[in-house]
Amino acid sequence: MSQPSYKVIGMKKLIAITLATLILTSVLLSGCTSQNTTSTNANTITTATGKGNFKGTLVNSNGNINDTLMLEYIKSMPKQPLSEQEKEGLIEMREEEKLARDVYLTLYEKWKLPIFKNIAESEETHTTAIKYLLEKYNIPDPVKNDSVGAFSNPKFEELYKKLVEEGDKSVVDALIVGATIEDLDIADLQKWINETDNEDIKFVYENLMKGSRNHMRAFVRMLNRYGANYTPKYISKEEFEQIINSNTERGLNQQ
Repeated sequence: MSQPSYKVIGMKKLIAITLATLILTSVLLSGCTSQNTTSTNANTITTATGKGNFKGTLVNSNGNINDTLMLEYIKSMPKQPLSEQEKEGLIEMREEEKLARDVYLTLYEKWKLPIFKNIAESEETHTTAIKYLLEKYNIPDPVKNDSVGAFSNPKFEELYKKLVEEGDKSVVDALIVGATIEDLDIADLQKWINETDNEDIKFVYENLMKGSRNHMRAFVRMLNRYGANYTPKYISKEEFEQIINSNTERGLNQQ
């Protein structure tokens, strides 16, 4: 009987070792992939109820909200019980974000400064984000008329007139009005965040605050160019200083 070739035996061993290595590598990679899907990165949101993989920037340097991405996130979350305070917060913020948009559009027509037009466009995305939450929770939209200066709540109608009157005095006064609106917006968003335990509502409010802080930075920078500055009226001086001395905020998970 002929003896087996040592070369053949060696080749069989090499093939067996190669196959074993490939199998082991596959198992290890599978484990790594499984581990990575449970972590949170810039484009992944993990919640108590599930996970969504969302690609793109939710808040840009101008403070604009990516409404398409925001809607995807809101839809990915289940409805949670809603308190009267939570309903009140959504209704108020819907018109407050519209207030900002309307004032900036009016001040742009007066002074033609691009900052007002750019941030007005951003505020449009903010009020739309709140609208998505109203629709999700079947809350009647307070914005019955989307015309500039039209509000269901008399408080916002009065505030619109007051702010436009102030901003009509000079360019610096108009920029101070802009900083004041963002000051108020940040304070109110913080208040309503403390009134809710709904994960989707908190997520929207927190990202709107990122946008508002970006707007605040922009208005203060512009005021400085005119040799003026802003003193906060609604948030603390410490928080204000922290905002204007920190970087522009972007992304999904940056706080």
